[in-house]
Amino acid sequence: MQNSMKVAKWELKRNLKNKTFVIGLFITPAIFILFFFLGSLFSDSDDDTDNAENMTVYVNEDIGFFEEIESINTEQDFGWDLQTTDTPQSEITEVDEPYTAYLFINEQSLQENRIATYTSEKADPLFPGQLQTLSVPLQVMKAEAAGLSQQEINQLMEPISFVEGTIQGEGEPPSNIEESSLFDLENPLETLIPGIFAGIIMLSITFTGMAIFQSASQEKKDKIAEIILSSLTPSELMQGKILGYFMLGLIQVAVFIAILLPFAIWQTDIPILENLFVPRTIFFVVIALLSYLMFASIFVGVGATMSDVSSAGNLQGLVMMLPFLQFVIIGPVISNPDGVVAAVGTYIPFTAPLTLLIRLTLLDSWPWIEIIISVAVIMLSIYIFMKLAGKIFKVGILLYGKNATPKEIWKWIRM
Repeated sequence: MQNSMKVAKWELKRNLKNKTFVIGLFITPAIFILFFFLGSLFSDSDDDTDNAENMTVYVNEDIGFFEEIESINTEQDFGWDLQTTDTPQSEITEVDEPYTAYLFINEQSLQENRIATYTSEKADPLFPGQLQTLSVPLQVMKAEAAGLSQQEINQLMEPISFVEGTIQGEGEPPSNIEESSLFDLENPLETLIPGIFAGIIMLSITFTGMAIFQSASQEKKDKIAEIILSSLTPSELMQGKILGYFMLGLIQVAVFIAILLPFAIWQTDIPILENLFVPRTIFFVVIALLSYLMFASIFVGVGATMSDVSSAGNLQGLVMMLPFLQFVIIGPVISNPDGVVAAVGTYIPFTAPLTLLIRLTLLDSWPWIEIIISVAVIMLSIYIFMKLAGKIFKVGILLYGKNATPKEIWKWIRM
């Protein structure tokens, strides 16, 4: 293990001294930020001003709802400048003053469930969504006017949920509803943010691990491998490469987070840090790290079979595409994270990591049996691929002149 650590440190120092790697390390997050600002420039030039401008809302109502609107405006921090008005609806044809709206609420509009609203052409784009928060209080007021009790109103307003369960006897509560008391949370951000964070880690270190291809091939091309193997074993060299590029990947992730996280916090009102430091983040990150170990073991083994990256054969090229195989089923998994495609993708080694992350991010209740099986599949795949990569690397790293054929690789595995 000591020799492997030496190889890892050597790979780390060699890449950190590479100007191309260092420049790319900072250029990539900078490009993300640049694209964000370019998108803002090409969007409506008044968007930023619109978002910052408060709406003036004139309310004409005769049912005693104005105080409720004031309360909602204060609680939700909409920033509305609320004012009452006696201007009849018939006199309002269009609103010329920017950032202005008129609401007309009366018994008839409440019965028809249609609140007349007049908004200026230049207005806060969030205003229509903010108006929807008035819907529930108006429905409650309508129910009270109909003579319903508070208990009846609560039952009427309670959302209906659909859960899996068997037919129960009368008066018996459902007993087989799948729940996860530790991780089922009302806040969706507490699943989304850790999932995105782990996904960034997984993709960053996996793509960095693909550089093992080039590393092993370059050492063969320059005939450095012979010198290195004179002082350590092929297994130690392979382990050192995997560990070294793993540390490079973590450095890349650290730089991404150090640059993009403050930018995201600055540009959004989402409580990112609050929802990032939660228990599930640790589990998500573990899945991401297992993903790297699985793909890195494949890369380092197959990379040793190539005499030159530019002349990679069909087999080597196919292996390089394995990390992208996960994106083939990403659409069906997102649209139906509990469907057949998602379930099957969870058990296939090459698609399991990303599929599992997406499912755990989107599902309200975690299917623990499927999770345990999926993690076991990934860990077993790591063990098998490590063993196979060790056999391939042992022979392939000293093979010069041509790329190994599938027949030759199979022969090395059986040795």
